[in-house]
Amino acid sequence: MALRFLYITNNTDVALIAQKNGVEWIFVDLEFLGKSERQKGKDSLISNHKIDDVKKIRKVLTLSKLLVRINPIHNGSENEIKEVIDNGADIIMLPYFKTMFEVEKFLNFTYGKIKRILLLETKGSVDLLKSLIKIKEVDYYYIGLNDLSIDYGFKFMFEPLAYGLVDEISVKIRSISKEFGFGGIATLGGGLLPAEYILAEHYRLGSSMAILSRSFCNFKDYKNILDFEKRFSDELKKIREYEKIVQNIDKDFFKTNNEKMKEIVKKIIKRG
Repeated sequence: MALRFLYITNNTDVALIAQKNGVEWIFVDLEFLGKSERQKGKDSLISNHKIDDVKKIRKVLTLSKLLVRINPIHNGSENEIKEVIDNGADIIMLPYFKTMFEVEKFLNFTYGKIKRILLLETKGSVDLLKSLIKIKEVDYYYIGLNDLSIDYGFKFMFEPLAYGLVDEISVKIRSISKEFGFGGIATLGGGLLPAEYILAEHYRLGSSMAILSRSFCNFKDYKNILDFEKRFSDELKKIREYEKIVQNIDKDFFKTNNEKMKEIVKKIIKRG
């Protein structure tokens, strides 16, 4: 089964292109509280999306689902979550939590047919996993490698994947047959750790979803929407073709791929 891809945007034209090319979840990102402080010095994206973008993107989607990442639990969470749901989100994501209290608040504030996804990106959330997987109201899990690597004191965001932490998390989630995903995917051959290695790891671990990252295709890098659309479509087709190969490959391939991935990560860390 092909991976479900997520794409972060608050641009309606870009959202329609992603939808047209089979991206299943369009991702509006409202999170900003505390993010710049904890990711200082990192090459990470802090979106400037607003609550009005939820309604704007909702209006143009006919096939893709609308995922909204809220802020971590804070004094305004109840109102923020209400606005997100009332403006038409299909899935709502809780980021950067460390305690069961935060998860309980999140669940108490959500209502209706909304799907709930927990973003595991702190040591505290990983430590809670045995309890979290018992909560029926949680529909999906996502492993946020960037903040997770920071919280564990790693130097490179894919160290949790290379050193087995993602394996440990995925085993627990698979035990309850819930869907999960992790990390971001660049274009094939792109990224410090090429996308081919990461894609194969998704299949080895039983992941069902991945974010198409900034380095996959960033609208800001193109002069016009047509150039962006062509690149987006072409690169996504390449990924889908590679997935077909991985889905039908010998199981020994995954062991070899994992070993090569670890070696690349080691070299990246050594280079600093």
